[in-house]
Amino acid sequence: MPARSSSASQGFRPAAGKAATINDIARLAGVSKKTVSRIINHSPLVRKDTREKVEALMREVGYTPDPLARGLAFRRSFLIGMVYDNPTAQYIVDMQYGALDALRESGYELVVHPCDTRSPGYIDGVRRFVQQQKLHGVMLIPRASEDQNLADMLAETGCRYTRIVPVGFDDSDGRMIVTHDRDGAAEAADYLLTLGHRDVALITGPLAYRSAIERTEGFVGTLAKRGIEVPKSRIIEASYTFESGVAAAEKLLAGKNRPTAIFCGNDEMAAGVYKVAMRAGISIPRDLSVIGYDDSPLASRLWPSLTSVRRQTRDTGRIAASMLLRTDAGPAPVASVRPHLIVRDSCQPPA
Repeated sequence: MPARSSSASQGFRPAAGKAATINDIARLAGVSKKTVSRIINHSPLVRKDTREKVEALMREVGYTPDPLARGLAFRRSFLIGMVYDNPTAQYIVDMQYGALDALRESGYELVVHPCDTRSPGYIDGVRRFVQQQKLHGVMLIPRASEDQNLADMLAETGCRYTRIVPVGFDDSDGRMIVTHDRDGAAEAADYLLTLGHRDVALITGPLAYRSAIERTEGFVGTLAKRGIEVPKSRIIEASYTFESGVAAAEKLLAGKNRPTAIFCGNDEMAAGVYKVAMRAGISIPRDLSVIGYDDSPLASRLWPSLTSVRRQTRDTGRIAASMLLRTDAGPAPVASVRPHLIVRDSCQPPA
């Protein structure tokens, strides 16, 4: 069959600047446009030899189905949306890679919609995005995923969604991937305790984010169970950015009464601690132990390499997109992605 498709395409050249169309494929293969459409959409109503011939021809001429055109033909879109409000670029990139892993070979494409959840009209903006694109489904990324009003709006419009959340919410349809941020922070606290640290500090993300609350409570609560109280002066709220990590570290490391270890709500803020420590002549880990959260590529590029809580961001994105592709009826099961500590060179027992 491949030989027949090859001869059929000999001499075929699409118009300058244009790709081959479904009409071109149908004409070259000697089949109807409807048959080509069925093959693209994996219909079982096509003979195997016809399918093989048309698929070989599409590969040969480099034909790629247009998801918007497919959406018009089927009165629905072959687009998956990703809605996010998150200042950490690497997190969003890793989430997109995971989603694309799931969508590869599915015929669906990914479109993204950044938003500001602090803006009073942002839900209306997401509604317009969903309706204009006729989205098949939406992945909700923190912090947008934490807004029940947004989830309710999507349910009302009939748009399926998945929510990536640090802790389980009451969602009757079970469309969640829970990342268990509290457990990751608790593991970081346990590790510092095993090293002998008792005078520790914490740089949190914005406490308007549920992830920041979970990580704070997981870390502080684990220490409290061992009889160690973290003073309020040792807990600095920052904004998940490098610059805010620098500002927080300047407060914690000023003077002689400084902690022996700092746990940071993400790796970007931990990098800010490294900068302040270097300027102050504080050696990591000899004088100060540091732990981050995310285990982003930055963690292994810092020197010394950063101990960090890995939260499997790419896997999370893959699971979220896969849940949107489910064809069986009924609510999706709640999925879990467990974090775990990756030990590197940024911690040691206190001097």
